[in-house]
Amino acid sequence: MAEMYCVKCRKKVTVDDSAVKRETTTKGRPILKAICPECGTKMTKFTK
Repeated sequence: MAEMYCVKCRKKVTVDDSAVKRETTTKGRPILKAICPECGTKMTKFTK
């Protein structure tokens, strides 16, 4: 379970791991991408 912040809902939302994609930016920083289960907005979170 990943906890991400949704800008549209303005709160932290818990997302199931099967819905989270691990990617990297063009500069090589790792990020998580998911869709908010409540409103359907795309969410991103920078990780270490």
